[in-house]
Amino acid sequence: MALWITGGSGMVGSAFKRLKLANTIYPTKREYNLLRTAPISFFPKDNVIHLAAKVGGVKANIDYVSDFYYENHLINQNVLESAHRCSAGKVISLLSTCVYPDAPYVTYPLTEDQLHIGPPHHSNFGYAYAKRMVDVMSRAYRQQYGCNFITAIPNNLYGENDNFDLENGHVIPALIRKIWEAKINKISFVECWGDGSPLREFTYSEDIARILLFLLNNYDDPEPINIGNTDEYSIKEVVEIICSILEYEGKIVWQTDKPSGQHRKPSSNKKLLDLGWERENYTPLKEGLKKTCEWFIINYPKVRGIS
Repeated sequence: MALWITGGSGMVGSAFKRLKLANTIYPTKREYNLLRTAPISFFPKDNVIHLAAKVGGVKANIDYVSDFYYENHLINQNVLESAHRCSAGKVISLLSTCVYPDAPYVTYPLTEDQLHIGPPHHSNFGYAYAKRMVDVMSRAYRQQYGCNFITAIPNNLYGENDNFDLENGHVIPALIRKIWEAKINKISFVECWGDGSPLREFTYSEDIARILLFLLNNYDDPEPINIGNTDEYSIKEVVEIICSILEYEGKIVWQTDKPSGQHRKPSSNKKLLDLGWERENYTPLKEGLKKTCEWFIINYPKVRGIS
């Protein structure tokens, strides 16, 4: 049985390619347009890891909220309907922790049973609701047709081939780019929003690829499953690690008049650990950041978000 991976050109898709898996197919946008309204038949009884999505940072999610909902919902609908029509094996769809409700609806750490008890944060509700619908659709196909469709929820991802756009990228790639460009342009300071105190959980992209392969063989439940590394780091600590790796000695200026964001948003990966995934299998943040920074330097400026 082959393995199909949608979104193979993205960060997690690239991580799968680095694992050099046998009998794995990465459909391209030129071959299969996932935005087609007519269902596509291209998963002949094979397993599918569904990564394809329209993604962006906070500003893009606010400015193009309808586009983020419409395009992601259409992609997800076409992938799941195609998998059903082809009698595909297992389909694992990757969600995001942004699908979870915002405070005061949840308690921390976030557990899978809290997914649908309130609205997501207003800043990305179009993307978040489209991703929630993947969980809803997966349950519906399972209930009506017996399809083995499951969903997995990572937290903040980073790694090679990320999007390094300063406005639409996420925090780690944006920081790597800002600090590297300050170094090579001999700029004596880097400005960062907030005070650096918020705590976040970060997971290296190759870890997510390995976990999804683990779930192919070890998880068949209809309930979603959290799969991120739950070690917390402050944004200030992340900046210090990146500065050390890139050997940047300039000053970090914290713009305390800018929002810092939610202080904590921890999640629980107990369900994953109970399946047998070992906490030690996660890549330590310093190691993952070193690999990411080295890749960035080699490929700069021909990286996503710049070139």
